[in-house]
Amino acid sequence: MKIFSGIQPTGQLHIGNYLGAIKQFLELQETEDCVFCIVDLHAMTIPYDPKVLPNNVLDAAACYLASGIDPEKSILFIQSKVSEHSELAWILNCVTPIGDLLRMIQYKDKSKQFKEEIGAGLLNYPILMAADILLYKTDLVPVGQDQEQHVELSRTLARKFNSRFGKTFVEPRVKLQKSGAKIMSLTNPKKKMSQSIPSSCLYLFDEPEIIKKKIMSAVTDPGKQIKYDPAKKPGISNLLTIYGLFSNKTVKELEKKFKGQGYAKFKAELAKLLIK
Repeated sequence: MKIFSGIQPTGQLHIGNYLGAIKQFLELQETEDCVFCIVDLHAMTIPYDPKVLPNNVLDAAACYLASGIDPEKSILFIQSKVSEHSELAWILNCVTPIGDLLRMIQYKDKSKQFKEEIGAGLLNYPILMAADILLYKTDLVPVGQDQEQHVELSRTLARKFNSRFGKTFVEPRVKLQKSGAKIMSLTNPKKKMSQSIPSSCLYLFDEPEIIKKKIMSAVTDPGKQIKYDPAKKPGISNLLTIYGLFSNKTVKELEKKFKGQGYAKFKAELAKLLIK
């Protein structure tokens, strides 16, 4: 089975990237035909520093390899080095209704965030992503929930292209990470962890004292009960998710373990786990 996925080199990789993507990649490369891409062209769709981006690309490659992506088991490459991605994106542009792009949730969110700074690249982002996927006759695309809509567009474009020009592309399917695909911000647990806000995330290369400081100052909720309830207790629920994914324990096991101990004790134990 052909797998394709990638991570934007928009900054230092954080635990959300690891839990939501890289950890899954390590499992998939043992049994499937995997193609992993450092999508530097996607990183250009929002304001960026041209002096910083090349280093971010190299950092992402190093992080992939250090995390266990094996070049003998998987293909790892930089998107911009394969010109066919951009060429296919242009062809797909010509068969994509603009209304489909305007409905993309991520476009709506980021266009509000960056306002007048955004370019047409952000609107066309899903088409380039479709080209990334379809170029390799991908069967399965492991992504977080925020990218699911884009993969569905890829399926639609593959179907439309095949109908108009003959069988050419495989219609890819989504593989969602059931847990951990969306690690939330440490400072605002109602928003996704972001590489661009250092205080909100734990980078993979953070020093132990920085990890401890960020965890101990992470936003929690009124009360002291260690209970998983994303709607009413988003802060502690996010920390429970992180703890569970790094310890391979269920939320119920953690609730029982820390019953009556309060947030400070829980955070101290989580920091110790992450540092280890």
